[in-house]
Amino acid sequence: MSDFKLTQQQLNFMETFGYLCFPGLLNDRIDQIIEAFEQVWVDLNVEHPETQRTYIVPFIGQSEYLSSLLDDDRIDGIFSSLLGEDYVYLGSDGNFYSGDSGWHSDGGWPRRIRHCKMAFYLDPLTANTGALRFIPGSHRYGEAYAETIQQGVATLGETYGIDATDVPAAVMETHPGDVVVFNQGLKHGSWGGSTQRRMFTINCSYRYKEDQMDLLQKEVGMTIGHEGKIYGEKMLATAGPRRLVHLEQPLSIAPGGVPLG
Repeated sequence: MSDFKLTQQQLNFMETFGYLCFPGLLNDRIDQIIEAFEQVWVDLNVEHPETQRTYIVPFIGQSEYLSSLLDDDRIDGIFSSLLGEDYVYLGSDGNFYSGDSGWHSDGGWPRRIRHCKMAFYLDPLTANTGALRFIPGSHRYGEAYAETIQQGVATLGETYGIDATDVPAAVMETHPGDVVVFNQGLKHGSWGGSTQRRMFTINCSYRYKEDQMDLLQKEVGMTIGHEGKIYGEKMLATAGPRRLVHLEQPLSIAPGGVPLG
C-alpha cells in the first residue's frame, strides 16, 4: 500500500477537469530515466527517421529500471488514489514524436471503464514547442459540453471558424522530471514541436468486474505490441507481489504477456 496519496482537492480537480500535473515529482530519478529510455532504443535497434512518430510497444517492460517505476511510491500512489489500490496496468508506449498530433481522445468514445495515462516528457516543452494541451472537462462522457466538443473538434474551421491551436486549452509546459496524468477521454494534442520529442507513458485502469472481462479482452488486444505481447520480459521477470497485483487481470487473458488463442 502506497503512502503517497492525492488530496481531496486534487481528486476533485481530476474529476472535473480531467488532468493533474506534478512539477519536479521525479527529479531525483530523471537522469536514470532518460538513460534507460535511450538504452531501450539501442537494445531494440529502432531508429527514428524524424519524418513521423516512431514508437515502441510495450515500452517500460523492456527495461528493468523503467519497469521499477510501477513500484515507485509516488507513481503507485497517484494511480491508487485515482483508480483504487488494485488498479490494472495496461501497458506503455515509448515515443519519438515528430510534428503535430491534433485534438483527440484515446481508446474510442465513450469507454465504459475509466483509463488514465501518465506521461513523462524528457525534453523541455512550451506552448510553441510541442507541449501537451488539454480541453478541460472534455472527458465527461454523456455531458452536453463534452459531447459538443466531441462532435465539433474534427470540424473546427467550419463549426467555429478557428484553427486547432486557437481552441481554449490548458497548456502543460513541462520539464524533464515533471509528471502529467490525465483521463484518456480528455481531448488532448500538441503543436509546434521538434522532430525529436521524447516521451513515454504508463496506462492504467480500474480493476475490471467479472461481467466486464470482454472489455479487458479487447483492451489487451489493442495493447499488444511489436513482440505480440502486452508486457515486456523485464516487467515480468522483476515483478514482486505488489506489482503483480496490477498485472494479474491482463495476465489471466495473456499468460506470460502473450494472448491466448
